[in-house]
Amino acid sequence: MTKRKLNFKRVLVVLFLLFLILVCAGVGVFFYELSPVDKNSEEVTYEVKSGMTVNEIFDDMESKGIIRSALFMRLYSKFVGGINVEAGSYVISSSMSSREIRDVLKEGGKSSRETFTITFKEGKNVRDLALLLENTTNKRITKEEFINKLKDEDYLKELINKYWFLTSDILDDDIYYSLEGYLFPNTYEIYKDASVEEVITKMLDETLRQLNKIKEDIEDSNYSVHELLTLASIVELESNNKNDRDDISGVFTNRLNDGWALESCVSTFYAFDINMGDRDLRTSEIEDCSTKYNTRCKTFTGLPIGPIGNPGTESIIATLNPSEHDYYFFQSDKNMKTYFAKTYSEHVSINNRLKNEGLWLEY
Repeated sequence: MTKRKLNFKRVLVVLFLLFLILVCAGVGVFFYELSPVDKNSEEVTYEVKSGMTVNEIFDDMESKGIIRSALFMRLYSKFVGGINVEAGSYVISSSMSSREIRDVLKEGGKSSRETFTITFKEGKNVRDLALLLENTTNKRITKEEFINKLKDEDYLKELINKYWFLTSDILDDDIYYSLEGYLFPNTYEIYKDASVEEVITKMLDETLRQLNKIKEDIEDSNYSVHELLTLASIVELESNNKNDRDDISGVFTNRLNDGWALESCVSTFYAFDINMGDRDLRTSEIEDCSTKYNTRCKTFTGLPIGPIGNPGTESIIATLNPSEHDYYFFQSDKNMKTYFAKTYSEHVSINNRLKNEGLWLEY
């Protein structure tokens, strides 16, 4: 009996030693794969092209003998924190370790290409962006060229394969502009000679960066990405200030949960290509059910076919985390103050009061 116990202990000791050997060997391989390829190598200029992903960069570096292993570079980068590599020129060398090369990439590269800056604001739509690019580039990129690119199905399918948040939803024939809602509002520095594809890639890369932060929240929600951005785009345009977003999101959530129409004016403006502020909606437009964007049509329930603008982070977060309340209506006055109501009669009473007090919002 004693002998058996002794043998069992020896087996445990042997197994433990083998485990230590494997761990040490694994650590050794890991650090070896991150070590310099050639300690005597000279510096070179490495070009990161617009649209290249981090994984594509690592694969390219491995194929060119700059790093030992793209796989171990990815593992290391994931362990210490992901990076967003900008297009440009990077001075590196295969005498540098993979860790040092990653640090260089993280700092950002230099480019001899001239740039310009555009600011794409929250809630603006593809038409706004196309016009902004046309004006900023002095028609080097025209509005027509930009919009036509969004109709290129082969190009769109390439983007769907590249970005996890893009799906076949954007290919629906009833959608006005395929990437509406997916071009993240921000200030961008863009090369003056950039192509339409480079501009779109830069903006989608920013969308990727922002949505990656809340990917788990999106997956845990009741929405697909397309549905989320669709509702968030409405919340963005219906909200007059930051404090209203959660409550307005709650109103739309209540309506969706109970099978009500959203009855959002901003969706009707978008449906008929009317800029908000230009004029009020006509009755014929409100009642027109020929488009899958007009949520004020009497037979329309659920979400529009796609986003009606490009929402910012706050509206996306508000859509994921709506306020819990019993409101089903809201109305803004001319001073952009929002009033919420639980019943239609209460909503009508608020509207009548605003009109009598001269606070009714008219375009």
